[in-house]
Amino acid sequence: METFADWLRARDDEALRALLSARPELVSPVPADLAALAARAATPASISRALDRLDRFTLSVLEALIVLPRPLPPEALPDALGATPEEAADAVGRLYRHALVWGEATPAVAPAIAPGVRQALPHPAGLGPPVREVFAGYPTERLSALISDLDGARPRGFADSGRLLERLADLLSAPEPLIEDAGPEARAALEHLTWGPPVGRVTDARRPVRVATATTPIERLLARGLLAAEDDRTVTLPREVAIHMRGGRLFRDVGARPPELTGRAAPARATSGAAAPADPASASASPPGSGSGSRRSPGDLATRTAAGEAFTAIRRVEELLERWGTDPPAVLRSGGLAVRDLRAAATLLDIEEWQAALLAETAYAAGLLTRSGDLDGEWLPTPAYDLWLMRDAAGRWTELARGWLKTDRAPGLAGGRDDRDRVINALSEAVVRSSAPATRAATLRVLAGAAPGLAVDADAVRTRLSWLQPRRAGPLRDRLVDWTLREAAVLGLTGFGQLVPYARALLDGDDPEPGLSAYLPDPVDRVLIQADLTAVAPGPLVSELARELALSAEVESTGGATVYRFTPTSIRRALDAGRTAAELTELLTRHSATPLPQPLTYMIEDVGRRHGHLRVGALASYVRSDSPTTLDEILADRRSGAFRLHRLAPTVLASALQRADLLDALRSLGLAPVAEAPGGGIIVTRPDVLRADPPPTAEIVRVRPGHEPADASMIAAAVRALRAGDEAARHGAEQARMRADAPSGEPPRSPAAATVDRLRDAVERGSRMWIGYLDQQGRSSSRIVEPVRVEGGFLTGYDATRAAVHRFALHRITGVAELDDEDSL
Repeated sequence: METFADWLRARDDEALRALLSARPELVSPVPADLAALAARAATPASISRALDRLDRFTLSVLEALIVLPRPLPPEALPDALGATPEEAADAVGRLYRHALVWGEATPAVAPAIAPGVRQALPHPAGLGPPVREVFAGYPTERLSALISDLDGARPRGFADSGRLLERLADLLSAPEPLIEDAGPEARAALEHLTWGPPVGRVTDARRPVRVATATTPIERLLARGLLAAEDDRTVTLPREVAIHMRGGRLFRDVGARPPELTGRAAPARATSGAAAPADPASASASPPGSGSGSRRSPGDLATRTAAGEAFTAIRRVEELLERWGTDPPAVLRSGGLAVRDLRAAATLLDIEEWQAALLAETAYAAGLLTRSGDLDGEWLPTPAYDLWLMRDAAGRWTELARGWLKTDRAPGLAGGRDDRDRVINALSEAVVRSSAPATRAATLRVLAGAAPGLAVDADAVRTRLSWLQPRRAGPLRDRLVDWTLREAAVLGLTGFGQLVPYARALLDGDDPEPGLSAYLPDPVDRVLIQADLTAVAPGPLVSELARELALSAEVESTGGATVYRFTPTSIRRALDAGRTAAELTELLTRHSATPLPQPLTYMIEDVGRRHGHLRVGALASYVRSDSPTTLDEILADRRSGAFRLHRLAPTVLASALQRADLLDALRSLGLAPVAEAPGGGIIVTRPDVLRADPPPTAEIVRVRPGHEPADASMIAAAVRALRAGDEAARHGAEQARMRADAPSGEPPRSPAAATVDRLRDAVERGSRMWIGYLDQQGRSSSRIVEPVRVEGGFLTGYDATRAAVHRFALHRITGVAELDDEDSL
C-alpha cells in the first residue's frame, strides 16, 4: 500500500466502524471521503486526542515501535517491553484499531507509524534523537575535531558530514569508556537525563570544547559527544548513550496489566452500637393504609446508604430552587454567584459551602437553573424545573446525575483562587474545565471495576488512572478525581466508597430509575399532626401536600422524617395566599393520620376570625373596616402615631405610608390586616414564583465534539457516506456519487405529528423513508433517508440521494412515506 489513505481505503467496514468508535472526533462532521478522513486523522489535534486515550502499556508499545531499529525481529518488541508476545500483539492490535500504526499486520513485517504520530511524540520513551540526527547540525570542522578527540587521530578520507556522522555513531555505540573517562560528576549529569526528558539547559552550549581543554562536567560530556548542543542553551542526550545508561532497557517498569485497586472493606451491615446511615426506605414507615413502602427492597447497606443521599440531594435542590424562585440572588457583574449568596444557601440547607456550590452547579447543568439576563440578571429556576417537580424521585435524580456527569464545570473550584489570586465564584465561567466530564467518567469507571465490597482509596484511583490515561496526568486531574469522589457520595452515586448498581446503569447509558426506585420510599399523603402544633411527615410527601405544608407551616427539622410547626404567622401566610380557615382545616383533616388536635383548630379559627378584619388600600394607603370601634382603637394606640393616620370616614383611615409598610405596621400591633384591590377584592400577597427562560442559544450541558462516543447507527451511516464519497472521487461526479434516485411524483405530505412518529418508528426498524423537504428558499425536494436519530427538533440520517450524513430540521419535512409502500407513492 502506497499511502495511509490507501490503507484506510482497503480496510473493511467493520474495521472502519471500530476506528470511528475509538476516535469519534473523526466524524464531527463526517468527512467527504476516505482521503479526507486520512487527512483529518493525521492532524495534531486528532492525534493528540487519540494518544490521550491510550493506556500506559499501549502507549509504551507505540513509543517502542518508533524507537526500535528496523527491520524489527518478531521477538524484539516483547523483549524491549518485558512482556509476552500475546500482550505485545494485543497492544499492536489496539494501535491498528486507532489508526496510529498502519501497513501489513504480520509477524514478519513491523507496522508503519501513522502520519503525525512521530511529531506528537518528540521524545518517545523519554529518549532523544539518535546520534546521526542529533549531531546533524554540527559543521564538518566541528565533527572532525570531535572524532579526532575520540579516535586519537584526525579522520581521513571523509568527504562529507554523512560519513563523519556514521563514524561518530560507531564510536558512540559503546560509550562506557568515554563515560568513565569523563568522571563521576559527568556520569551523574548523564543519569539525570537518562530516563527523560533527554534535554537540559546550559549556558553557551555551542562553545567549542576539546577533551584537552574541558574543565566542567558538562564540557567533558560535550567534548566526548556524550551530549549534543542543539542551540546556544539546549543540550540533548543521544539515544544510544541513554539506552546504554539504562542497561539496554527502554522503560523502567511497564506492566501490561493495570495496577491492582486497593482500599478498605466496606461494611456489609451496620455495626452494633453505631448509628445506621440514613435509609429513606426504612424512614418512610407510615401509618397503615398510607401505601408507603410497597416497593422497598432490603438490598445491601451501600446501596441503601447511597439511595438515602440521592433522596437528600433531590430535596435540597428543590428547597434551594424554591427559595431562589421567590427570592433570587443577583448575578455578579463578572458572572457567577456572590460568596455571600453561596454562604446563605449553605446556611439555608444546613450544609457546607462546597456542597451548596455542587447542588447549584448540578441544577444549572441539568437545565433547572439559569440567569435571567446578561445585565442586572438574577439566578432563577427555569420552566424545566416545574416539569422536573412533576417526575418521581428516581426520575428527578436521574436528570441531576446526568447533568453532573456530562457538564464541563468543576464545582470544586468554587471558593478557590485563580491564577490572579481572585476568588472563583460558583456558577461562573471560571469553573469550566474541559477535562472535567472525561475525568469524572473515568473515575467512576475505576470504581466500577473494583471488587465487590471494596471501598477504593483515592490514591489507588489516581494510580489506576495514571496507568489508564498517562498523558492526562497532572495536578488538575488529581484534584478532579478527589472532587469526583466526594461529589459522587453527596449525590448518591456511591455508598461507603462503592459505586452502586443504579449508578453503574447510569454510567453505561442505561436507565437507572428502576434500580433506584426499589430503594426510595413511596410518596406519602399522610402526616402525624400532634398536640404541640407540629406535623411529622414520615417520608417524602406528594407534591400537593408538600406545597400546602410549606405554605402553612415552618420546617423545624429534616432527616428521615420532616417536622413542620404551625404558628400564627404561618397560618396567616396561608390565608394571605387565598386559603380560608375552613379550607385549611379541611385539608389538614384529610391528610392527618390522627384526629386534628384542638389547639391547632383553635389557632386556625382565631387567626381566621381576625384575618381580613382590616383592609389596606393605596391612596398612598388606607385602612378600611366595617367596625368603626376597631379604627378608634387603632387611633388611640400610642404606637400608631408613626403611621400618620387620619380619618376619612367612620370606617376608613388614610395614611402616607405605602401599602406594604402599613400592612407591616398594623401587624406589629398584633392585628391581621389584608391587602385590598381597588375593586374591593382581597389581594393574594404570596410572593410570585419567578422563572427565567435560558437564552435560545444556551447549552445547559456543554459537551465538546469528540468527547462523547458516537452511537453505532451514526457510525454505520458515516461509513456508508465515506464509501460513497470515495466512489465519487474515484469515478467522477455524476456516475459515482452513489446517489439513489428519488421516487417520481410530488414529495409526500403527512401531518406533523404523524411524520415524527413514523420517523421514530423507522429509526427503530432501520428502514428507508421517502421524505419531502423544504430548503431555506422554500423549494420542495424528495430525499431517500435512512433515519438514525430524531431529537432536538432534527432528523439525523444517511441521505442516499446526496450520499452523505445530513441533519434535517423537522419543521421543514413536509411528509414521509415508506419506500416499499406502493400506495403511498
